[in-house]
Amino acid sequence: MLGRDEPLALEHEGETRSRRRWWVIGAVVAVVAALGLWALLGSGGESAKAPPVQGGARQLPTVTVAVPGRQNIERVISGTGSLAARREMPVGVAGEGGMVTRVLVEPGDWVSAGQVLATVDRSVQSQTAQSQAASVRVAQADLSLAQAELERAQALVGRGFISKADLDRKTATRDAAAARVRVAQAQLSETSARNRRLDIRSPSAGLVLTRQVEPGQIISAGSGTLFRVAKDGQFEMRAQLSEADLQRVKVGERAEVTPVGTDQNFSGEVWQVSPVIDPQTRQGIARIALGFDRALRPGGFASARIVTGGQVAPLLPQSAVQSDNKGNFVYILNGKDETVRRGITTGDVSDTGVAIVQGLTGTERVVLTAGAFLNPGQKVVPNLTTLKR
Repeated sequence: MLGRDEPLALEHEGETRSRRRWWVIGAVVAVVAALGLWALLGSGGESAKAPPVQGGARQLPTVTVAVPGRQNIERVISGTGSLAARREMPVGVAGEGGMVTRVLVEPGDWVSAGQVLATVDRSVQSQTAQSQAASVRVAQADLSLAQAELERAQALVGRGFISKADLDRKTATRDAAAARVRVAQAQLSETSARNRRLDIRSPSAGLVLTRQVEPGQIISAGSGTLFRVAKDGQFEMRAQLSEADLQRVKVGERAEVTPVGTDQNFSGEVWQVSPVIDPQTRQGIARIALGFDRALRPGGFASARIVTGGQVAPLLPQSAVQSDNKGNFVYILNGKDETVRRGITTGDVSDTGVAIVQGLTGTERVVLTAGAFLNPGQKVVPNLTTLKR
């Protein structure tokens, strides 16, 4: 009997062990599920405690904005060109010439009108002048003698010792002697004038620019220019401008000239606008008058800024102006710090910024940077700054 019951006991014991294992697995699963639920609820609670507004604000972009206002914007035309004497006077030989004995000036010297720049040997001409001066004295002596004889004849004519015909001859002799004096004096004056022309003189006050003569050099009327003098020391800049810019430039407009190699600026004004345009370069020349200054050297290169007028308008940096197929625009902020697209019309563009002719009153908050990454209606965090004037 015991032998038949043993398999049944073993089978019952196996079923008992299987049920215990499933209970253990179920308990473990329940514990894991409880832990997961607790963790989920705990995380959700912390999220609920965080203010949602602050979390959204950390995601808003920060942009720099400014209120441009309105200011007087000068219209400036820029050009380059060379410096030169406004009135350059070439000085050469005015007389017959000869050998140069002395040169009295150097380039850069200031001279007055009529000042001697160089002298020419005049030994032969001096002897001629002395001979003619002696001729003048001889003629004057003859005139004195003829005048004395005429006066004696006039005293004797009343007594009948001198005829009227003799008196007329003595009068004619006196008149001829006086004429010879005048001829001799004229010849002496001519020789003296020729001798003075041997000296090379400055025709006007000014600055000596070049010297092309040395002592011992033989010069004549065909020797060309010996000196160049800037009349009254006046200089100019010959600014080359495009055809369109030249149309906007008027005589009398002020300008600022900066020679190459220096940061020194010289004030001047336009005194002449070229009436012709170069057909090759399509450029013309505006001549800007400048005063005397040692820093200005004719032949040097310079840049010029010509002020051709002005306008009152908002001025923005170029970074604030955007452009697409609809035209130029900027972003401004409304009362809710949301971006609003505003179409604009731009004016002159310079180193200081872009003039806004239409579209802005100057009281708006304009986005200066990062406008290319914004969209209309986007909320931003404004960082207000002040534009430099």
